[in-house]
Amino acid sequence: MQLSAEEATQAPALTEAQLGAWKSFLRAHAVITRALERQLIETHRLPLAEYDVLVQLSEAEGGALRMSQLADRVLLSRSGLTRLVERLERDGLVERSNCSSDARGSYAVLTELGLQRLREAAPAHLQSVSSLFAEPLTDQQVEAVRQALELLTAAVPAGCAAALPDPENAPADADPGDCVE
Repeated sequence: MQLSAEEATQAPALTEAQLGAWKSFLRAHAVITRALERQLIETHRLPLAEYDVLVQLSEAEGGALRMSQLADRVLLSRSGLTRLVERLERDGLVERSNCSSDARGSYAVLTELGLQRLREAAPAHLQSVSSLFAEPLTDQQVEAVRQALELLTAAVPAGCAAALPDPENAPADADPGDCVE
């Protein structure tokens, strides 16, 4: 199915090269993350999103982050993160603690078992990242990709990069156009 002539004229103009780059970016992201997910699950029974939470907590001061900060770092909605952290909590990899300065807030805290699981999974995962992402590229290409992705990230308005609110809590007057020029 293709866009009608009217729909196509209303859509922003992208060159063939720009559209091709966009599609290649999406395809590469999907293929690589699926492969990384498969490797983590097969070798450590640890989905990529759970691994990411453990990494983010391990890199945070004291191994703890407010749930809202963690949601922003792992790019999940707050409700999606809550469900994921509940699973990690059941498995003993993360604990939650209340925020003393905000009764509504809570922290996710990495446990010793969570750190141990991360340490077990990291070497094989990083080897997969190397073989799927770094090794196919030259050092110059890796640097060019890093610079291009940093430029793209910086071009997104600050409020648009934060974790999505849960649909039932989204402001009624939110304008989706606020995130796009």
